[in-house]
Amino acid sequence: MRSRPIGVFDSGLGGLTVLQSMIDLLPGEDLIYLGDTARYPYGERSVEELQRFARAIAASLVDRDVKLLVVACNSATAAALDLLREEFPVPVVGVVGPGLRAAATVSRTGRIVVIGTRVTARSGVYEATAERLGLDLTITTLACPGFVELVEEGRTEGPEALRVVRDRLEPRLSAREDTIVLGCTHFPLLGRTISEVVGRHVALVSSADETAFEVRDLLLRTGWMRDRSEGGGVRILTTGDPVRFRRLGQRFLGVPLPAVARVAFSELGDAPVPRTA
Repeated sequence: MRSRPIGVFDSGLGGLTVLQSMIDLLPGEDLIYLGDTARYPYGERSVEELQRFARAIAASLVDRDVKLLVVACNSATAAALDLLREEFPVPVVGVVGPGLRAAATVSRTGRIVVIGTRVTARSGVYEATAERLGLDLTITTLACPGFVELVEEGRTEGPEALRVVRDRLEPRLSAREDTIVLGCTHFPLLGRTISEVVGRHVALVSSADETAFEVRDLLLRTGWMRDRSEGGGVRILTTGDPVRFRRLGQRFLGVPLPAVARVAFSELGDAPVPRTA
């Protein structure tokens, strides 16, 4: 089990922030990342669609002999985390709990805003998880449609990005809320623009580093962690255009990506679903 890779998946590029944190923290591990860019954005999909997508991708990664799964997508975590934990024989880590624990540490007032996709906002997953973890937080959840598209299209700064972010956030934030949880793994790539809109007095919390710490702790508990000297590798797959994925991924992360391979829907035991209007 120890020698097996770790599987990570997301709707597209956003989960690369989680992947990079895992590369930095777990240099001995082999990692397989699958970005479902052909069907992004997940935040506008139904729960039933997301459960089907997540099942198919998880099954594909388990077939690649992974020792655990990381759902590096808040929408998929909200829709399918419990389902995946029930159906698959490996541990499954989501991004909601780690982000909330980080917010509870950072916030001075205990009043936080979670910004995410419509699926995440409607699910109540952050409120339910805070209660389960016993965190004393007052949570406001805000859907931010359009943010994922800005990231996937490489338009994270400039007048248009600033306008979209300002339109979504300015009318809804109050002076009492001192922390924003970036409740979508795409959103850290908009971090500079979000900070420009909300001001430096509001802390931005990303789940990427905290998720990597949770994975490390799980590996330590199970005895599955590989030593740094074993020199882990990274394999990146996408259901979309590999050339575009690699180009945008390198721009966002600021580091070269390894070669990106395309995975066909037939390999996932699934079929593409057109985006809803």
